[in-house]
This record gives sequence, C-alpha cells and structure tokens, in this order.
Amino acid sequence: MATVRTLSCQSPDFSVSVDDLCSRLHGGNLVSAGQSSVDVPRVVADILQQVRTGGDAAAAQLASKLDKATITPATLRVPQSQLDAAHAAADPRFLALMRQAISNIREYQQHILYQAPPPLLRGGRKLGVRYTPVERVAVYVPGGQALYPSTVLMTVVPAQVAGVREIVMVSPPTGGEINPMALALAKELGIAEVVRLGGAVGVAAVAFGTETIAKVDKIVGPGNAFVAEAKRQLFGRVGIDSIAGPSEVFIVADDSANPAWVAADMLAQAEHNPGSAILATPSATLAAAVSDEVDAQLSRLERAEITRPSLQNYSAILVTESLEAACALADRFATEHLQLVTRNNERCAAQINNAGAMFIGAYSPVPVGDYYAGPSHVLPTGGTARFFGPLSCNDFLKATSTIEYDARGLADDGPAIIDFAGREGLTAHANSVKVRGGS
Repeated sequence: MATVRTLSCQSPDFSVSVDDLCSRLHGGNLVSAGQSSVDVPRVVADILQQVRTGGDAAAAQLASKLDKATITPATLRVPQSQLDAAHAAADPRFLALMRQAISNIREYQQHILYQAPPPLLRGGRKLGVRYTPVERVAVYVPGGQALYPSTVLMTVVPAQVAGVREIVMVSPPTGGEINPMALALAKELGIAEVVRLGGAVGVAAVAFGTETIAKVDKIVGPGNAFVAEAKRQLFGRVGIDSIAGPSEVFIVADDSANPAWVAADMLAQAEHNPGSAILATPSATLAAAVSDEVDAQLSRLERAEITRPSLQNYSAILVTESLEAACALADRFATEHLQLVTRNNERCAAQINNAGAMFIGAYSPVPVGDYYAGPSHVLPTGGTARFFGPLSCNDFLKATSTIEYDARGLADDGPAIIDFAGREGLTAHANSVKVRGGS
C-alpha cells in the first residue's frame, strides 16, 4: 500500500477529500506522532499568568520543570563568557558556512528594505512617510527535537538590516543548556542577550518583562504549538510576525518533472514531524511514479519512522484535470512553500497569488530558501499566506505618516475639512481649523 494517498479528479469523492485536507491543514491541528492530546490554550494561559505575576522565579521554575533543566533566576541569562567560549570552540568550517549564508541574507534584505519616497508636494502641503525600526525585538529559536541554526540567521539578520537596536534571543535549555551552535551564532551576529527559556514560558517572559529581562516590542520566529498559542494570546500587548504552524509544501508539476526529485521534495517537508507535502499534477503517470519514489526513498531515510505519519495523515498526490486546475488548488491551499516544476513556470506563477515563498523551476528545491538564498524561511503556514507574507527586514519597520501644511495649504483645504467635520457632528474638530483662519 502506498504511503501517500493519491486522489484523482475522476473519483466522485475528489472534491470532498480535497476539502477535508484543506480544512485540516488550515485548521492548524496537525499533531506530531506520539503527541498527547492537550488543551493548549488553557495550558498557555496558565503559563502566561504565572510568568506575568511571578517574574524570574516563576519563569525559572517552569523552565526547570518543562525543559528538564536546572534553571534559577540567576541563570536565566547566558553570560557573555559562555557565548565567547561557544564561538571559540565552534568548527571553523561551520562558521565559514554561516558567514556566507549571513552575507547572502543581508544582501537580499538590504535589497528589499523599504525606502521612503520623496515627499508629495501639493501647493502648501508636504505629505510623506518615515520608516523607523522597532526598538526591542525577541527572536525565538526552537530547540527540542532538533536545533535550527538557520532560524537564528533568518530572524536576526533581517532585524539588524532594519536597524533594530536591541535583539534578545530566546531558546529552550533542553537538558540544561542551549545548543552551542546557537550560542556561537549569537556571538557571531553580535547578540549579547540570550535567554534560557523555551515555549510559552520564554514568550511570556519577553512579552511581560521580568526583573532581569526587559519586555520587548515584537516577538518573531517559529515554534511549537505552545509558542504559536502564546503569541496568539499576547498579540496586541506585543507585535508578532505571524502564528506559525507545521511546515508544508505544495508542488505543482507536469509530466516534465523528475519524479525522484519531486518525491525527495515531498519527503523534505514531511520529515518535520508534523509536516505536509502535496503534489498537484494533471499527469497520472507522474503521480504514480512519485508515489513509488516516495515509498522507495522513505525506506532509506534515517527519520523514516517520524516522517511516515506526516505522509499518511497530512499529505496527498492530487491528479487534476489540467495544469490550470492544479494552480487553482495551490492558490486555494495558500501554502508556506510553493514549488513550480512545469514547462511554463511563469504562466503558472501568474495564476497563483497566495504563497509564502515560490520556488520556481526544477533546480530550486525548498532547502535553498531554508538555508542560503537570502529570503527568510520564517513563512506563513496553514493558509495564512492569504494575508501574511514572509518575515523580512520590513516587518521590523514602523511607518509614520508626515503631514505638513503651511497657511496657504490650510486656507485652501480648510472649508472642506470644516464641512467634513460638521457632517460628522464633531464641531471641535471644525473649530481647530477655524481658529487658524481655515475658513
């Protein structure tokens, strides 16, 4: 039996099955293999309350319990000496690789950085915009099952390009310590403030502030369900990037695609545990070949046992009536990663408006964006690409409108403004223009 189910548009229940898959992915209820059923919102609300009222002591106690570590208020912060030591002990080849990735990310982020246009001049009126960076930001770097040093780069470098003055890195002390690779990267990037807290505890500490941790203005970075829920509950008190869920890829391909490559790309996302991998193609031949390749390649993967449930529960191969229908499904799923592997990728791309990141062509697999190309891999998931975009330097900027009138400008526009205010019944608004001779 194939690991990934294939759904054909010729089947009478095709639409119902696609609707069900889309609903599950957009509902944000993908669950890791073996994860018990937990009332995440209730647990998170309790953690937030404890940290808000208990500060350092509560954060340390919760971290010690949840991360199986010995954390005290005095050891919440990683000392500079430990950052220095981790950097000195790091593999020089690792640091060289990181430096090249940092250079690529920085170059791309500088390229897309918002620049204020010249002011609009309109006879006695000067209208413009200012972009200023958020002052203090927390970047959340996941730990637990696997450490992703790439997340350090993909969150910190965009913030630095935007000009954020204070950046604090928050990461779980699994077993007692943050992974040395993350500490080495903090030093490499000039991050002096690193906090040994994970999950909702870490998010709460930087959102509310404690005796030793100053509160931040914005929290960014991916995490598990508890991190996502904490960000959801704290949005408004602090800014957030988005509420990230499990990783996902949607591949649109025709019969020109290499089935072994497509299968490898599906497995790359499914191994996140949980993850989702969907192929939409008008070619039944390609669909069958990819299904066979997934089975063959899965048997050779080190992480096969944790990858298999994602393929069985949250993945599919969809055989559509046309390439246009495949593109329409991609737009509907509004996926985190979209791959286009067709004879006419430009035409397909033009039909799809909803995607976190597009990987165009056979030689653009998702890992080039995960690690090296330059755009951040912190992307909208669970259908939120309909209204969210990738994390970038511009997410760390605040726009401020600037409006400057002289006497002539106010005299010209005053009667209209007074009329407008009067129609809303706000006579004091009208009077603030009248007293300046605006009528």
